[in-house]
Amino acid sequence: MDGLTAFLQADFLGTAVWLWVAFLTIVAALLAFDLGVLHKDDHEIGVRESLLLSAGYISAALLFGAWVWWRLGSDSGMDFYTGFLIEQSLSIDNVFVIALILGMFNIPRQYQHRVLFWGVLGVIVLRAIMIGLGVTLVTKFSWVLYLFGIFLVITGIKMWFAAESTPDIANSRMLKWVKRHVRVTEGLRGHAFLVREPEAGTGRVVWHATPLLLALMVIEFVDLIFAVDSVPAIFAITTDPFIVYTSNIFAILGLRALYFALAAMIHRFKYLKYALALVLVFIGSKIFLVGIIGKVPAVVSLSVTFTLLAGGVGLSLWKTRGDRP
Repeated sequence: MDGLTAFLQADFLGTAVWLWVAFLTIVAALLAFDLGVLHKDDHEIGVRESLLLSAGYISAALLFGAWVWWRLGSDSGMDFYTGFLIEQSLSIDNVFVIALILGMFNIPRQYQHRVLFWGVLGVIVLRAIMIGLGVTLVTKFSWVLYLFGIFLVITGIKMWFAAESTPDIANSRMLKWVKRHVRVTEGLRGHAFLVREPEAGTGRVVWHATPLLLALMVIEFVDLIFAVDSVPAIFAITTDPFIVYTSNIFAILGLRALYFALAAMIHRFKYLKYALALVLVFIGSKIFLVGIIGKVPAVVSLSVTFTLLAGGVGLSLWKTRGDRP
């Protein structure tokens, strides 16, 4: 018992092991309840259910942030909420791309939650790897933060000028490579990702991927690309691995649940990309301001980020008030 207590109290990446265990237990419980109870059977998720599900995840994130505030201090709590807001807002852009992918593969709405759910499991692993690498680089080479800052500013400027463009997923190199090297069925096989079927030409019974798995793979790849923007953005707020990782995962959980509501009205967020571009430029510039005016308070970062996003959403809803889907 003493050995277990010592292990739980041990330090892992600057935070006690038991805090990491508590976080992973909460996430596992939420996902188990989601798939095992709420979505045990495949069905089409409507806007109302999507909003309620997202509200549940966001409430869990807010409560976890309050617990972080109480346990680790107000600075850590504010950093968690700022990181959560930044990741949630940057991931909204990802919703549009996910909608394109699911539409391109003709994934019925009753199976879309299954793809997104298993996609979250991949994100949990991939983000852990990326954040671990980022922490290692920042710890050993402090100047890497300035590279992150430059990257965020450049990315923000590029996002501003490419706000009206649409990504060409169908002609991506990744998708072409997968289609050349993976056997894919002509159509869906229920909600299965993999099936054993006779191979064309030889008749051998071999494993085939279904379009459902193909969509999942492309979504995971796209999320990896988006993480290249969002992870450095949160490192500009804090380099605490626990805060960075937990805020990232909670934000992704909430937004994936909100997907079905946002996908129905994504056309209303016409000017949100411009707001996101300004957020990236602000966060990237903040890294350089530290050497001039000192550390920018977390409450200032949170306020500026929230104001820019609220302005982008408000302007979008007002400008597109007469638009139809």
